[in-house]
Amino acid sequence: MIDLYTFPTPNGWKASIMLEELGLPYNTHIVHIGKDEQFKPEFLKISPNNKIPAIVDSDGPDGKPISVFESAAILVYLAQKTKSNLLPSDPRRFTNVMQWVFFQMASVGPMFGQYGHFARMAKVNVPYAIERYETESKRIIGVMETQLAANAYLAGPDYTIADIACHGWMVSAARNFDGLNAWPHVKAWHEKVGARPAVQRGLKVPVLPT
Repeated sequence: MIDLYTFPTPNGWKASIMLEELGLPYNTHIVHIGKDEQFKPEFLKISPNNKIPAIVDSDGPDGKPISVFESAAILVYLAQKTKSNLLPSDPRRFTNVMQWVFFQMASVGPMFGQYGHFARMAKVNVPYAIERYETESKRIIGVMETQLAANAYLAGPDYTIADIACHGWMVSAARNFDGLNAWPHVKAWHEKVGARPAVQRGLKVPVLPT
């Protein structure tokens, strides 16, 4: 059994979507980042960087429990655990998928996150920061537009963990940038991935108490 520690954010959705895609049984534990629950000592033992998501797999590679933090590491771990085609074993295809996963980790997440912070959450209005992160976010979406103009999915013809890694962040981008209408190939990809039943289920995890 896998224990998932998460909260409904773009990074949190990666893990729940992946678990749903693989059909793995898991228990969900809410780590309410709005209440600073990520800083509790018991969570620090699982996720040293105090970030969600994190998982604990009671059946690790050596048969012993293993904890995994960082959303991309979770995607890779689960794909390799199940020998899933969501992360191809062929070296060339593997490398192609991983470069788009790292693109998400290095560019999509940080830039979109900073734009969202300064545009909606910052206590002080900083026009320079808003313009900088908006411009870079749009440039990044443009990179994806070029890739998706020639490919059905980010890493080529097949759906992979690269698409899972990016999809949640594009949910926020669609809200921030006019439904992605300026990037038709990105919009079509986002809608196609979002129509997958496992993605729809994963986006509903966790269910917060009312």
